Amino acid sequence: MRYDASFIGLYILDVLGRPVSRIPDRGNVEFIDEIRLTVAGTAGGTVIDAAKLGLKALAVGAVGDDEKADFVLMTLEKFGVETAAMQRISGVPTSASILNVRPNGDRPALHVRGASDHFDVADADYDRVLDAPIVHLGGTGLLSRLDGQRSVNLLAEARRRGRTTTLDLLAANASTAHLVLPLLAHVDYFMPSIEEAQDISGRLGPEACAEFYLGHGASACVFTLGGDGAYFAHRDGTRVRSPAYAIDVVDTTGCGDAFDAGFITALHRKMDLETSLRFAQASAALVATGLGSDAGIRSFEHTMETMRNLPVKG
Repeated sequence: MRYDASFIGLYILDVLGRPVSRIPDRGNVEFIDEIRLTVAGTAGGTVIDAAKLGLKALAVGAVGDDEKADFVLMTLEKFGVETAAMQRISGVPTSASILNVRPNGDRPALHVRGASDHFDVADADYDRVLDAPIVHLGGTGLLSRLDGQRSVNLLAEARRRGRTTTLDLLAANASTAHLVLPLLAHVDYFMPSIEEAQDISGRLGPEACAEFYLGHGASACVFTLGGDGAYFAHRDGTRVRSPAYAIDVVDTTGCGDAFDAGFITALHRKMDLETSLRFAQASAALVATGLGSDAGIRSFEHTMETMRNLPVKG
Protein backbone atom coordinates (compact mmCIF):
# COMPACT_ATOMS: atom_id res chain seq x y z
CA MET A 1 0.00 0.00 0.00
CA ARG A 2 1.20 3.51 -0.83
CA TYR A 3 0.26 5.24 2.43
CA ASP A 4 0.41 4.57 6.16
CA ALA A 5 -3.03 6.06 6.77
CA SER A 6 -5.87 7.70 4.86
CA PHE A 7 -7.74 10.62 6.44
CA ILE A 8 -11.22 11.04 4.98
CA GLY A 9 -13.76 13.72 5.84
CA LEU A 10 -13.85 17.23 7.20
CA TYR A 11 -11.25 19.80 6.12
CA ILE A 12 -11.58 23.33 7.51
CA LEU A 13 -9.61 26.57 7.47
CA ASP A 14 -9.47 27.94 11.02
CA VAL A 15 -8.86 31.63 11.74
CA LEU A 16 -7.91 31.88 15.40
CA GLY A 17 -7.22 34.80 17.70
CA ARG A 18 -6.16 34.89 21.35
CA PRO A 19 -6.76 35.90 24.04
CA VAL A 20 -10.30 37.17 23.45
CA SER A 21 -12.03 38.26 26.64
CA ARG A 22 -14.87 40.12 24.91
CA ILE A 23 -16.08 41.25 21.50
CA PRO A 24 -15.72 45.06 21.20
CA ASP A 25 -18.84 47.20 21.15
CA ARG A 26 -19.95 48.91 17.91
CA GLY A 27 -16.97 49.26 15.55
CA ASN A 28 -14.33 49.47 18.25
CA VAL A 29 -11.05 47.56 18.32
CA GLU A 30 -9.55 45.26 20.96
CA PHE A 31 -5.89 44.31 20.69
CA ILE A 32 -4.90 40.66 21.10
CA ASP A 33 -1.59 38.81 21.15
CA GLU A 34 -1.86 36.37 18.28
CA ILE A 35 -3.79 35.49 15.11
CA ARG A 36 -3.18 32.31 13.11
CA LEU A 37 -4.51 30.46 10.09
CA THR A 38 -4.47 26.65 10.31
CA VAL A 39 -5.86 23.61 8.55
CA ALA A 40 -8.32 21.97 10.92
CA GLY A 41 -11.27 19.61 11.00
CA THR A 42 -11.54 16.05 12.21
CA ALA A 43 -9.70 14.87 9.10
CA GLY A 44 -7.68 17.99 8.23
CA GLY A 45 -6.22 18.67 11.65
CA THR A 46 -5.55 14.98 12.18
CA VAL A 47 -3.76 14.39 8.89
CA ILE A 48 -1.32 17.26 9.45
CA ASP A 49 -0.46 16.09 12.97
CA ALA A 50 -0.04 12.53 11.68
CA ALA A 51 2.32 13.75 8.96
CA LYS A 52 4.34 15.68 11.54
CA LEU A 53 4.52 12.45 13.56
CA GLY A 54 6.13 10.73 10.58
CA LEU A 55 3.25 9.00 8.78
CA LYS A 56 2.93 8.89 5.02
CA ALA A 57 -0.55 10.36 4.97
CA LEU A 58 -3.27 10.70 2.33
CA ALA A 59 -5.76 13.58 2.57
CA VAL A 60 -9.27 12.83 1.26
CA GLY A 61 -11.74 15.70 1.46
CA ALA A 62 -12.99 18.81 -0.30
CA VAL A 63 -12.23 22.51 -0.55
CA GLY A 64 -13.95 25.24 -2.55
CA ASP A 65 -12.62 27.43 -5.33
CA ASP A 66 -11.57 30.37 -3.15
CA GLU A 67 -8.41 31.75 -1.57
CA LYS A 68 -9.03 29.63 1.53
CA ALA A 69 -8.70 26.51 -0.61
CA ASP A 70 -5.29 27.69 -1.83
CA PHE A 71 -4.10 27.99 1.76
CA VAL A 72 -5.48 24.60 2.81
CA LEU A 73 -3.85 22.73 -0.09
CA MET A 74 -0.58 24.63 0.23
CA THR A 75 -0.38 23.86 3.95
CA LEU A 76 -1.13 20.17 3.49
CA GLU A 77 1.61 19.93 0.88
CA LYS A 78 4.01 21.89 3.10
CA PHE A 79 3.81 19.13 5.70
CA GLY A 80 4.24 16.38 3.13
CA VAL A 81 0.60 15.24 2.98
CA GLU A 82 -0.52 13.72 -0.33
CA THR A 83 -3.35 15.87 -1.74
CA ALA A 84 -4.15 14.04 -5.00
CA ALA A 85 -7.46 12.80 -3.52
CA MET A 86 -8.59 16.26 -2.37
CA GLN A 87 -11.58 17.56 -4.36
CA ARG A 88 -11.80 21.21 -5.38
CA ILE A 89 -15.49 22.05 -5.83
CA SER A 90 -16.46 25.09 -7.88
CA GLY A 91 -19.14 27.51 -6.77
CA VAL A 92 -18.86 26.87 -3.02
CA PRO A 93 -16.59 28.28 -0.30
CA THR A 94 -14.04 26.25 1.59
CA SER A 95 -15.36 25.20 4.99
CA ALA A 96 -14.02 27.66 7.55
CA SER A 97 -14.29 28.75 11.18
CA ILE A 98 -13.49 31.86 13.17
CA LEU A 99 -12.45 30.97 16.72
CA ASN A 100 -12.18 33.51 19.51
CA VAL A 101 -9.94 31.75 22.01
CA ARG A 102 -10.62 32.77 25.58
CA PRO A 103 -7.90 33.15 28.22
CA ASN A 104 -8.90 29.79 29.74
CA GLY A 105 -8.56 27.98 26.39
CA ASP A 106 -12.27 27.80 25.52
CA ARG A 107 -12.97 28.53 21.85
CA PRO A 108 -16.46 29.62 20.79
CA ALA A 109 -16.66 29.27 17.02
CA LEU A 110 -18.45 30.74 14.01
CA HIS A 111 -18.53 28.24 11.13
CA VAL A 112 -19.29 28.24 7.40
CA ARG A 113 -20.11 24.66 6.35
CA GLY A 114 -19.02 25.10 2.72
CA ALA A 115 -17.33 22.46 0.58
CA SER A 116 -17.41 19.65 3.12
CA ASP A 117 -21.17 19.44 2.68
CA HIS A 118 -20.58 18.69 -1.03
CA PHE A 119 -17.88 16.06 -0.49
CA ASP A 120 -18.50 12.42 -1.37
CA VAL A 121 -16.40 9.35 -2.12
CA ALA A 122 -17.50 7.51 -5.23
CA ASP A 123 -17.28 3.73 -5.34
CA ALA A 124 -14.82 4.10 -8.20
CA ASP A 125 -12.45 5.97 -5.84
CA TYR A 126 -12.26 3.22 -3.22
CA ASP A 127 -9.01 1.78 -4.56
CA ARG A 128 -7.32 5.14 -4.18
CA VAL A 129 -8.76 6.37 -0.87
CA LEU A 130 -8.45 2.99 0.88
CA ASP A 131 -4.82 2.51 -0.19
CA ALA A 132 -3.59 2.42 3.42
CA PRO A 133 -3.76 -0.08 6.30
CA ILE A 134 -5.47 2.49 8.55
CA VAL A 135 -8.52 4.46 7.40
CA HIS A 136 -9.75 7.39 9.51
CA LEU A 137 -13.18 8.94 8.94
CA GLY A 138 -13.56 12.30 10.65
CA GLY A 139 -16.44 14.74 10.79
CA THR A 140 -19.63 12.65 10.66
CA GLY A 141 -22.55 15.02 11.08
CA LEU A 142 -20.93 17.81 9.06
CA LEU A 143 -20.55 15.88 5.78
CA SER A 144 -24.01 16.14 4.26
CA ARG A 145 -23.42 14.08 1.09
CA LEU A 146 -21.13 11.48 2.65
CA ASP A 147 -23.07 11.08 5.89
CA GLY A 148 -25.48 8.16 6.19
CA GLN A 149 -25.40 5.11 3.92
CA ARG A 150 -22.46 6.45 1.89
CA SER A 151 -20.29 6.41 5.03
CA VAL A 152 -21.59 2.98 6.02
CA ASN A 153 -20.61 1.66 2.58
CA LEU A 154 -17.17 3.28 2.78
CA LEU A 155 -16.29 1.86 6.20
CA ALA A 156 -17.76 -1.54 5.36
CA GLU A 157 -15.57 -1.71 2.25
CA ALA A 158 -12.54 -0.64 4.26
CA ARG A 159 -13.15 -3.45 6.74
CA ARG A 160 -13.81 -5.92 3.90
CA ARG A 161 -10.35 -5.06 2.58
CA GLY A 162 -8.80 -5.69 6.00
CA ARG A 163 -8.20 -2.07 6.94
CA THR A 164 -8.17 -0.83 10.54
CA THR A 165 -10.88 1.84 10.81
CA THR A 166 -11.09 4.79 13.18
CA LEU A 167 -13.97 7.26 13.58
CA ASP A 168 -14.22 10.69 15.17
CA LEU A 169 -16.85 13.42 15.15
CA LEU A 170 -17.14 17.19 15.40
CA ALA A 171 -19.86 19.08 17.25
CA ALA A 172 -21.99 15.94 17.40
CA ASN A 173 -25.11 15.76 19.54
CA ALA A 174 -28.23 13.65 20.01
CA SER A 175 -29.46 14.53 16.51
CA THR A 176 -26.32 12.93 15.06
CA ALA A 177 -27.05 9.50 16.56
CA HIS A 178 -28.88 8.19 13.49
CA LEU A 179 -25.73 8.87 11.42
CA VAL A 180 -23.21 7.52 13.92
CA LEU A 181 -24.77 4.31 15.25
CA PRO A 182 -25.02 2.46 11.88
CA LEU A 183 -21.28 3.05 11.35
CA LEU A 184 -20.13 1.35 14.53
CA ALA A 185 -20.32 -2.23 13.27
CA HIS A 186 -17.58 -1.23 10.80
CA VAL A 187 -15.38 0.71 13.27
CA ASP A 188 -12.36 -0.65 15.12
CA TYR A 189 -11.77 2.46 17.25
CA PHE A 190 -14.53 4.99 17.97
CA MET A 191 -12.79 8.13 19.29
CA PRO A 192 -15.15 10.98 20.23
CA SER A 193 -14.85 13.38 23.13
CA ILE A 194 -16.72 12.36 26.25
CA GLU A 195 -19.09 15.29 25.72
CA GLU A 196 -20.03 14.01 22.27
CA ALA A 197 -20.25 10.44 23.53
CA GLN A 198 -22.65 11.50 26.28
CA ASP A 199 -24.76 13.75 24.06
CA ILE A 200 -25.29 11.05 21.44
CA SER A 201 -25.91 8.16 23.82
CA GLY A 202 -27.79 9.96 26.57
CA ARG A 203 -25.54 8.14 29.07
CA LEU A 204 -23.30 9.75 31.69
CA GLY A 205 -19.67 8.86 32.26
CA PRO A 206 -17.19 6.95 30.11
CA GLU A 207 -18.08 3.52 31.47
CA ALA A 208 -21.78 3.83 30.64
CA CYS A 209 -21.04 5.41 27.26
CA ALA A 210 -18.63 2.62 26.37
CA GLU A 211 -21.20 -0.04 27.16
CA PHE A 212 -23.68 1.77 24.90
CA TYR A 213 -21.35 2.02 21.89
CA LEU A 214 -19.85 -1.44 22.28
CA GLY A 215 -23.41 -2.71 22.42
CA HIS A 216 -24.07 -0.98 19.09
CA GLY A 217 -21.18 -2.76 17.39
CA ALA A 218 -17.98 -0.78 17.97
CA SER A 219 -14.92 -2.97 18.56
CA ALA A 220 -13.37 -0.41 20.91
CA CYS A 221 -14.05 3.07 22.27
CA VAL A 222 -11.38 5.64 23.06
CA PHE A 223 -12.88 8.70 24.75
CA THR A 224 -10.94 11.92 25.30
CA LEU A 225 -11.82 13.32 28.73
CA GLY A 226 -10.16 16.73 28.54
CA GLY A 227 -8.33 17.46 31.78
CA ASP A 228 -9.24 14.00 33.07
CA GLY A 229 -7.24 12.14 30.42
CA ALA A 230 -8.58 9.33 28.26
CA TYR A 231 -10.62 6.14 28.65
CA PHE A 232 -10.32 2.97 26.58
CA ALA A 233 -12.85 0.14 26.44
CA HIS A 234 -12.75 -2.95 24.23
CA ARG A 235 -15.47 -5.49 23.64
CA ASP A 236 -13.10 -8.17 25.00
CA GLY A 237 -13.51 -6.58 28.44
CA THR A 238 -10.32 -4.49 28.50
CA ARG A 239 -10.76 -1.18 30.34
CA VAL A 240 -7.93 1.37 30.73
CA ARG A 241 -7.83 4.92 32.11
CA SER A 242 -4.95 7.17 31.12
CA PRO A 243 -4.37 10.38 33.11
CA ALA A 244 -3.86 13.76 31.48
CA TYR A 245 -0.52 15.51 31.46
CA ALA A 246 0.01 18.55 33.66
CA ILE A 247 0.37 21.50 31.28
CA ASP A 248 -0.46 25.19 31.02
CA VAL A 249 -3.31 25.27 28.51
CA VAL A 250 -3.16 27.97 25.83
CA ASP A 251 -5.81 26.70 23.38
CA THR A 252 -7.73 23.43 23.24
CA THR A 253 -8.49 23.71 19.50
CA GLY A 254 -7.53 20.47 17.77
CA CYS A 255 -6.61 18.52 20.89
CA GLY A 256 -8.98 15.72 19.91
CA ASP A 257 -7.55 15.69 16.38
CA ALA A 258 -4.03 15.48 17.81
CA PHE A 259 -5.08 12.63 20.09
CA ASP A 260 -6.44 10.80 17.04
CA ALA A 261 -3.20 11.40 15.14
CA GLY A 262 -1.15 10.15 18.07
CA PHE A 263 -3.27 7.04 18.50
CA ILE A 264 -3.20 6.27 14.77
CA THR A 265 0.58 6.71 14.79
CA ALA A 266 0.78 4.33 17.72
CA LEU A 267 -1.31 1.79 15.80
CA HIS A 268 1.00 2.17 12.82
CA ARG A 269 4.03 1.57 15.03
CA LYS A 270 2.32 -1.32 16.87
CA MET A 271 2.74 0.17 20.34
CA ASP A 272 1.11 -1.61 23.26
CA LEU A 273 -2.21 -0.21 24.49
CA GLU A 274 -0.98 1.80 27.47
CA THR A 275 1.87 3.34 25.46
CA SER A 276 -0.55 4.13 22.64
CA LEU A 277 -2.81 6.04 25.02
CA ARG A 278 0.15 7.89 26.59
CA PHE A 279 1.52 8.82 23.16
CA ALA A 280 -1.89 10.07 22.03
CA GLN A 281 -2.22 12.05 25.27
CA ALA A 282 1.22 13.58 24.73
CA SER A 283 0.24 14.61 21.20
CA ALA A 284 -2.88 16.33 22.50
CA ALA A 285 -0.96 17.99 25.34
CA LEU A 286 1.55 19.47 22.92
CA VAL A 287 -1.21 20.98 20.78
CA ALA A 288 -2.86 22.52 23.85
CA THR A 289 0.33 24.50 24.60
CA GLY A 290 -0.04 26.70 21.50
CA LEU A 291 -2.62 28.34 19.25
CA GLY A 292 -4.31 26.19 16.62
CA SER A 293 -4.75 22.53 15.79
CA ASP A 294 -1.16 22.02 14.58
CA ALA A 295 0.60 23.76 17.47
CA GLY A 296 3.21 22.03 19.61
CA ILE A 297 3.80 18.84 17.65
CA ARG A 298 7.24 18.83 16.01
CA SER A 299 8.12 15.22 15.29
CA PHE A 300 7.67 11.64 16.44
CA GLU A 301 10.89 11.79 18.46
CA HIS A 302 9.94 15.02 20.23
CA THR A 303 6.51 13.64 21.09
CA MET A 304 8.07 10.46 22.48
CA GLU A 305 10.37 12.60 24.63
CA THR A 306 7.37 14.59 25.82
CA MET A 307 5.50 11.39 26.67
CA ARG A 308 8.41 10.18 28.80
CA ASN A 309 9.20 13.43 30.60
CA LEU A 310 6.04 15.51 30.97
CA PRO A 311 4.47 15.11 34.41
CA VAL A 312 0.97 13.66 34.65
CA LYS A 313 -1.79 15.03 36.80
CA GLY A 314 -1.95 13.55 40.28
